[in-house]
Amino acid sequence: MKILLISTYELGRQPFGLASPAAWLRASGHSVVSLDLTRETLEDDQILAADLICFYVPMHTATRLAAGLIPRVRTLHRQAHICFYGLYAPVNEEYLRGLGVGTILGGEFEEGLLGLASRLQGGAANRNFSGTQLEPVISLARQKFLVPDRVGMLEPAKYARVVMPSGEHRVAGSTEATRGCKHLCRHCPIVPVYNGAFRVVEREVVLEDIRRQVAAGARHITFGDPDFFNGPTHSISIVQALHHEFPEVSYDVTIKVEHLRMHDALLPVLRDTGCLFVTSAVESVDDIVLEKFDKGHTRADFIAIVARFRELEMTLIPTFVPFTPWTTLPGYLDLLDVLSEQGLTENVPPIQLAIRLLVPAGSRLLELPEVKTLISPFDSSALVFPWTHSDERMDALAREISQIVQRGDGLKLSRTEIFSHIRRAAQATAGNRSHVAAAASTAMKSARVPYLDEPWYCCAEPMDAQFVSIGKPKEAVAKADQYV
Repeated sequence: MKILLISTYELGRQPFGLASPAAWLRASGHSVVSLDLTRETLEDDQILAADLICFYVPMHTATRLAAGLIPRVRTLHRQAHICFYGLYAPVNEEYLRGLGVGTILGGEFEEGLLGLASRLQGGAANRNFSGTQLEPVISLARQKFLVPDRVGMLEPAKYARVVMPSGEHRVAGSTEATRGCKHLCRHCPIVPVYNGAFRVVEREVVLEDIRRQVAAGARHITFGDPDFFNGPTHSISIVQALHHEFPEVSYDVTIKVEHLRMHDALLPVLRDTGCLFVTSAVESVDDIVLEKFDKGHTRADFIAIVARFRELEMTLIPTFVPFTPWTTLPGYLDLLDVLSEQGLTENVPPIQLAIRLLVPAGSRLLELPEVKTLISPFDSSALVFPWTHSDERMDALAREISQIVQRGDGLKLSRTEIFSHIRRAAQATAGNRSHVAAAASTAMKSARVPYLDEPWYCCAEPMDAQFVSIGKPKEAVAKADQYV
């Protein structure tokens, strides 16, 4: 069977969500084309040649972009069977089926894709059936993974690179050691699918995937695990082996504040095995918001982790959802003060300070009575429940800061320079410009830090129309969103 696997956006990385199922499908004799539309163009003849067309949707942005392609696929090739797989497929099942998607797969999707391909190859009279699918919509099966097959995909050099404080650029590869998450944060898109479960990718599979990417030119590896310390023993064994085999190769990981506190003794191991930075979804410095999100950490925990990373001479990259229904203007100014006081203005990508909470289908936020009262009916075109802040200044400020960040990027300002503009805008909204000068006197100097030149963003409000473009890697979706 001829299968077309399509990724519309995966954070500037070479898509693991294409390479992993490609290995399973090719091992069973299927012909597979893997296509990343942030770097490549979808041609009509590729659509016409495929019996099964599968869109990988690990996040909100990817889903909206992929959904926009369905009419074209339907018009060109009505007999093709369309499948959506990834985190955002099952939570948007009703909407996607209404567009003509025949199969929806979430969770551990490789076995489901293989089963679907085998069944269709077995002689379905009309591959574009709309009846009941036989594969589970959500599978948490404990699969035995295969080494991802990246044949035919663009080389790592075409993707995001790590920018070092010295100005050096390192080619970055990416892989996954675990999937899912054992925590139940209310705003997280992983929860409706995995519901507190996580699955492990076998150690030797991960290491072989890394070897092949290093051979292809990668000098840094991004681990795409939602939380690298969900299985700390497994994860540490991988980075120790990575460092032993490739001591010159650096890496980065994502870890919850709660886990950074819990596994403090492992932080020096990360540092000593080549971890350049740790991304952590802090989300807020307001304990009320953190409680609403059910994050499992407090403001004090975050401050303690900042101090611990400074002590260990490690780099922390905190991410935020600063605009929520519970965020006040004083609370937003407080966030800016904390970042300045802790010397983190270079650690935080400026767009993080413009992020507005997204409430997708299936979100645990919908369990909160106050959320049910503030949201509007589900917007199927945007795939969210829209909401408006009770203080109209906050929504206006979010828009203004987004514009400041875009202008700052265009002018190639430093993160600290953009932060200063953001602070002035926030203080002007509050009507007290003198606070800026007072706060500056308590600021800690922020040193330049390593970072990926295509950073990811969390739980954002739907992207602006100007970003809905496929084939332009950074211009298309670089300021949209990502799963935690």
